[in-house]
Amino acid sequence: MHARPVVAGLPALVLAALIGTMAMMSFVAVIGPVVRLLGLSEWHAGLSVTAAGVLWMLAARPWGLLSDRIGRKRVLLLAMAAYTVVYIGLAVFIDVALQVVPPVLVSVLVLVGTRGLIGLFYAAVPPTAAALIADQAPSGQRAQFLARLGSANALGMVLGPAAAGWLAYRNLPLALYVAALLPLVALALIAWRLPATPPVAAAQPRNRAPMSRLDARLRLPQLAAFLGMVSVTIAQVTVGFFAIDRFGLDAAAGARMAGIALTAVGVGLILAQVLVMKLTVHPRRWIIIGALISGLGFASVAAVQQPWQLPLTYAVAAFGMGFVFPSFQALAADAVEAHEQGAAAGTVAAAQGLGMVAGPMLGTVLYRTGASLPYLLVGVLLLLLCGLALAHREKETT
Repeated sequence: MHARPVVAGLPALVLAALIGTMAMMSFVAVIGPVVRLLGLSEWHAGLSVTAAGVLWMLAARPWGLLSDRIGRKRVLLLAMAAYTVVYIGLAVFIDVALQVVPPVLVSVLVLVGTRGLIGLFYAAVPPTAAALIADQAPSGQRAQFLARLGSANALGMVLGPAAAGWLAYRNLPLALYVAALLPLVALALIAWRLPATPPVAAAQPRNRAPMSRLDARLRLPQLAAFLGMVSVTIAQVTVGFFAIDRFGLDAAAGARMAGIALTAVGVGLILAQVLVMKLTVHPRRWIIIGALISGLGFASVAAVQQPWQLPLTYAVAAFGMGFVFPSFQALAADAVEAHEQGAAAGTVAAAQGLGMVAGPMLGTVLYRTGASLPYLLVGVLLLLLCGLALAHREKETT
């Protein structure tokens, strides 16, 4: 007999995460043309992405704590509704601005402000969704359920930019409006199909001290989250430059090669997370295996000489990261009590946010020194994570 699913509303949650990630990543495909058409500089686009990362980092933990107090579904509805309103406002502004170009300062303030608010509100979704799964999935099986969420996010990272890029080629405002309406669909799914979730902290003493950001139980999950996101964002921000410089391509061909490499990333992530769903392996062991594979994959980019080798190395690196991402979430969930799941998921998500901020800056600075240096650094960091996870495991088993 097959066991019944233990996480109520999981299909709706996974589909909402897929749609939300598609909307979040669609902006990546249109920001370049928008910046050019509004007469802005490239660093203005970078500033808007950084603003989203900073607010994500600051907001993830408070959102997780709030979901412990008022319930997961209420937080998801609140955050997704605000996310939808801000995204629609951004789409309307850009549509109008493309017809009557506003002063540069106005465009920069709106782009940075709205993108920052999108990061602020969407920061609630990953930790709250992870905590909701951790509430219901049994210890030891959480990585398998979290991998479904991770696969949805990975697929959204691929489909979002691809669909937005295809629409933007034909009608740029249409691409923005479609992206803005996607969160509305996710909001409807959550409201309709996700069961109500009572606050898990309601039965706990009111004078209980909140979980510390430096809680010893979360050190390895936070480290894995931070190093994993640093690695991924370094690879994302440098791949276009690397393709142009290493293979002598023009800007259009470099962008195409970067798109192929990032598509390979999505495929690698999904394949790995399918394995995590199917196999019962301790999350720490997945981190060890994944960090080793990913570290070797990223480090091998430094030796790439032919165009076909770049997507291959990125796919290998992403295959390893597909083991790491759901596993550090599961490791955190298994380490804490039921009333701490939101706080734990938010703390780990904040570490991811810090990686989102640090990675692009670190990657671009290193790239100016040498095209291979960012990838060699990522390889070293992930092999270090592999060693630390292995040492942590040995310490716990002795």
